[in-house]
Amino acid sequence: MGLLKVIGQLDEGASLPLYQQLQRGLRSAIESKLLGPDDALPPERDLAEEFSVSRITVRKAIDGLVAEGLLTRKQGSGTFVAGRVEKNFSKLTSFTEDMIARGRVPTSQWLRKSRGTVTPEESLTMGLSPGTPVYRFHRIRFADGAPMSIEYCTVPAFCLPSAEAVESSLYEALAQAGYRPTRALQRLRAVLFSDEQAELLRAKTGDAGLLVERRGFLPDGRAMEFSQSFYRGDTYDFVAELNASELE
Repeated sequence: MGLLKVIGQLDEGASLPLYQQLQRGLRSAIESKLLGPDDALPPERDLAEEFSVSRITVRKAIDGLVAEGLLTRKQGSGTFVAGRVEKNFSKLTSFTEDMIARGRVPTSQWLRKSRGTVTPEESLTMGLSPGTPVYRFHRIRFADGAPMSIEYCTVPAFCLPSAEAVESSLYEALAQAGYRPTRALQRLRAVLFSDEQAELLRAKTGDAGLLVERRGFLPDGRAMEFSQSFYRGDTYDFVAELNASELE
């Protein structure tokens, strides 16, 4: 089915620019499920011909929807409707590992890398003595250029040689240092995004999100990670496999 039949003809005489008309039509088709997760969009040249507009107009419309997280570009493959990511809640994996396993390209925008001492909350949560040195890592996590989460993580300083040792994957850096966690406790709850969180995730203030708090542990039982990750609720699903206990 051609998108022209779904969206309708664009109106050059309207007050709304053509790219915004196309953008609004595509957004509506995605939100109404006429375009489903992982559906491929026609090439830009085909869309330009179909709607009788320039490729620049099409590209501008698509760029806006990529920024919103509704569309995603895959190098060499084209543009697709963003699918929701399923995160297995019962497996201890990093964001980078999760995205690569799903054929997506993970990237990060660093907000902060720093060294300091534990706060009272961190000391209580991680069982660390007051004054213990720690590294803090704050960043936005992206998949195929679309923002997925804001991550705030604290790690005891003995686990890493320096804050700069973490380039892309925290767990990779911890593994290289011999301190990757072997188990973790996680808690999931619903939140509403603040102004700052919404701006960073290209969402709206008050949009629904998911907060995942994780405490990671070493084999000897020491806590070595405390993270709080705020996920866009429209892009992430958390799943877990449950097994019934055997009756004695």
